[in-house]
Amino acid sequence: MATIDYILDKALRGERISFEECVTLFESDEIEKMGHVANQLMLRKHPDPVTTFVVGRNVNYTNICDVYCRFCAFYRAPGSKEGYVLQDETILSKIQETIDVGGTEILMQGGTNPDLPFTYYTDLLRKIKTNFPDITMHSFSPAEIQKMKDVSEGLSLDEVIRQLHEAGLDSLPGGGAEILDDRTRRKISRMKGSWTDWMDVMKSAHRHGMNTTATMVYGFGETMEERALHLLRIRDAQDECIANGYDSTGFLAFISWPFQPDNTNMKREKAKPEEYLKVVAVSRIMLDNIDNFQSSWVTMGPEMGKLSLSYGCNDFGSTMIEENVVSAAGTTHKVNIELILQLIREAGKTPAQRDTKYNILKVYSESEKAENDFIMQN
Repeated sequence: MATIDYILDKALRGERISFEECVTLFESDEIEKMGHVANQLMLRKHPDPVTTFVVGRNVNYTNICDVYCRFCAFYRAPGSKEGYVLQDETILSKIQETIDVGGTEILMQGGTNPDLPFTYYTDLLRKIKTNFPDITMHSFSPAEIQKMKDVSEGLSLDEVIRQLHEAGLDSLPGGGAEILDDRTRRKISRMKGSWTDWMDVMKSAHRHGMNTTATMVYGFGETMEERALHLLRIRDAQDECIANGYDSTGFLAFISWPFQPDNTNMKREKAKPEEYLKVVAVSRIMLDNIDNFQSSWVTMGPEMGKLSLSYGCNDFGSTMIEENVVSAAGTTHKVNIELILQLIREAGKTPAQRDTKYNILKVYSESEKAENDFIMQN
């Protein structure tokens, strides 16, 4: 079996590590050594000492869901008195509030609501784009897209994606990937669909010129082999997108975080923070065809988010003006823009606001910081 040093040297030479080598990394406890290499690989793609973030808002338009994931504390079953669907005017108001604070991205996600027709989504997207043509709709997880296909009265997945894109959907978030292997998926979310259902949506989005993100939620009791297989399947799909020359650049970013067991029907111990840093580092080393890795401060907390910037992450994710799904599981790390700027600077980086496609909109210079400090002190 290859040694850790051999695998890491191979990665630094620009050679791909194999599935078996990825498993070896996951089984290793040499986290700092892997983090050092992951950081070097990150710097090759992002040589400037800049860490980006996006000003965005989560809009959870419905909590009604019929897939009953054991690990979810957010959903309510159809017919529940605690179920809701937000009014269109409420959604528009939330988007206006986001724009008012310089926001550019709306992450609209909810449950797989069987009572909403497909036209609900296309009509809502058109209404949003009519009112806010410049907002980026980075919305709807693959499971939601599959539910839209189910209620669309015969439309193919490609046609559902095409109509959503035409109505105003700009890109897809990677939610619902969990672990891309059916053994674990049957155990934690039996009704959500197979790993290929998730991937089919992403590949269709890529074919239609839409960018997406990829995620991994770990800590369900999956094996190290299943974690490695998850990364391999994402890498293969990105290869396919690149090889076919789609207008999309495929997966723009990768985000990982541990399962949050509080208030859910799955009782497991929370993963240790060191495990998160290992997952971040191994993912950066394995996924050589994805440029951006987001820190998961929502689940890990600001300090661990800051530390991840030296383990392969180049991005601090979203300001998350509103977030209900993870917080329903007892995780409530709220970070405002000022704290994001502070944490990025404490990590030795220069903060910069970006858009969904990772175009930099504003760099927050040290002179601005000094000016703000002076104002605060006087």
